[in-house]
Amino acid sequence: MSYLTKRKWLLVNGTLCIALIMTMLTCAAIGAERVSFAQLWQSSSIDNPEAVILFRIRLPRVLLAAVVGGALGVAGAALQALLHNPLACPHLLGVSGGASLCGILALVGTGMVAAHAPSFLKISLVSAAAFGGAMGTTLLIYRLALVHGRLQPYALLLTGVVFNAFCSAIIMLVNSLVDFYQSHAILFWLMGSLAARDYMTVGATSLYVGIAAAWLINQGRRLNLLSLGEESALQLGIDVEALRRGIFLTSSLLVGAIVAVSGMIGFVGLIVPHLLRLLFGADHRLLLPASLFGGAMFLVVADTLARTVASPIELPVGVVTALCGGPFFVYLLRKEGRKVFVR
Repeated sequence: MSYLTKRKWLLVNGTLCIALIMTMLTCAAIGAERVSFAQLWQSSSIDNPEAVILFRIRLPRVLLAAVVGGALGVAGAALQALLHNPLACPHLLGVSGGASLCGILALVGTGMVAAHAPSFLKISLVSAAAFGGAMGTTLLIYRLALVHGRLQPYALLLTGVVFNAFCSAIIMLVNSLVDFYQSHAILFWLMGSLAARDYMTVGATSLYVGIAAAWLINQGRRLNLLSLGEESALQLGIDVEALRRGIFLTSSLLVGAIVAVSGMIGFVGLIVPHLLRLLFGADHRLLLPASLFGGAMFLVVADTLARTVASPIELPVGVVTALCGGPFFVYLLRKEGRKVFVR
């Protein structure tokens, strides 16, 4: 931790930031119809087909993928530090389960009572319900995880797992009671999607994520001290209970907002921090911002694969992240297991 210098911090995060920008530009040009930037700049008309494809269809989606991926990456790194568990991920604490349940109930409800309502109104109601469910679930899990008035990591983890299982059971019950079209909509929403979003949604989500991510990144030094153990952190002047409470609430509300706009997208907050920890070390002053950029890059690439690999059929982005992340995580576990065995 003491070997981190300002030069290294700027070098790593600057490189990741430039790589993210290049990735976004490249992915925005890739699709069923390839966009030529040369032809785009030659015509100043906003009705130019190249401009319509790039600025109205692909760019909002690429930007949202970067915001969602960055949020999941930084939240995953923070929660792994909070729970002292590298296998922890943002969707493990139960908040995503509550958000998904409320979002699905709203999705089914709007389909029943407002079949002819504008699609943007349905999307807004579903997102609002999911975020409201995330807030309510966050408060509920926080109260359940308190042991003698203190937030305990293991109680928090177990409460989240049990609550996720409970919400999954209710979601399956709802899915079995609705018709085929609503069941398909529920399944697609659960697997995650970044389509049908405008610049206003992207801007509001970016502002929300930026504030929450900045606060989490600012806690990097305190998380380093917390990793030394609770007693050591207390002796070094860290208010452990306040730090745990702040990390949990901020990460939970961050994940809830992401689920509200994109559905369930797994593995980003699990794989990215773990990989970057292997590459750059466990210093959270560096790991948290690196996870922000790395998560954004990973999801932009995954979403590009989702909309192009089986074109004209679009795959749910959550399926792509699971297919990419699952085998890679098994590889990491085997690699680390061999190192432990040799030692």
